[in-house]
Amino acid sequence: MEKLVQLTMSGIANGAIFALVALGFVLIYKSSDVINFAQGELLLIGAYLTYMTVEQIGIWWPAGVVVAVLLAAVVGVLIETLVLRPLIGEPTISVIMVTIGLSSLLRAIVGAIWGVTPRPAPQFLPRDTVTIFGASVGVDKVWAIFLALLLFALLTLFFRFSREGIAMRAVADDQQAALSMGISVKRVWAVAWAIAAVTAAVGGILLMSIFGGVSGSIARVGLLVFPVVILGGLDSIPGAIIGGLIIGLLQSYAGGYLPPELGMGEVVPFIILLLILLVRPYGLFGQRIIERV
Repeated sequence: MEKLVQLTMSGIANGAIFALVALGFVLIYKSSDVINFAQGELLLIGAYLTYMTVEQIGIWWPAGVVVAVLLAAVVGVLIETLVLRPLIGEPTISVIMVTIGLSSLLRAIVGAIWGVTPRPAPQFLPRDTVTIFGASVGVDKVWAIFLALLLFALLTLFFRFSREGIAMRAVADDQQAALSMGISVKRVWAVAWAIAAVTAAVGGILLMSIFGGVSGSIARVGLLVFPVVILGGLDSIPGAIIGGLIIGLLQSYAGGYLPPELGMGEVVPFIILLLILLVRPYGLFGQRIIERV
């Protein structure tokens, strides 16, 4: 029972972070039909920007985190403006190849600035443990779940009540109708990239604190975005959240209960990806598109 509780809390914490990163991926896809293969590198940039502001510049950590998140948003807007916007009207495969190249470019920039050696990072989250149902669980994981839920709630309020959020929902539903109503689609795309960069940055900061350091391995978490969004549905925000939790739990249980030499914790998400593509390619909550010819 104790091991089950520990694995469950670990899976929910990891799943919440996966869901945060996947949320940004879905927002970009819904608003602009771009499949962003550089989402993991946005996570990496958020972590290293926080390392820079807090450790290298010496800003008080709450202020340093805020500055890093704002800088990550600026990076997202610059990527959309300078790299993706000129590709409007180009074939989908061209855009995909550009985002793949962008991921390599961003990783090279991070390596050039901060090197490839792992660096110790400040501990934002407490390292204590609490007892839940008789099992010792790290407080950092509880905080990661709470902060992810808080960000989900803030984004829900943003989409439901803010002018920009309503415009993003309109563009996601029908770009032509949104244009006819005077909504700036380019502005919505920029906001979507900014939010995607912010959610990835927050995920990177949480991972950095849980791992106790920052390194290029954080970007590998971005690969798990694909099982999450394929499972939940490429165009579904609730699907990104539920898919993240499912993948996080399955990964935790597989890593905890199956022999470690099999490495199933790393493999299970991609087995789920293959199965869902075979059985339900539009995901659990994705929109099923039927084309008549």
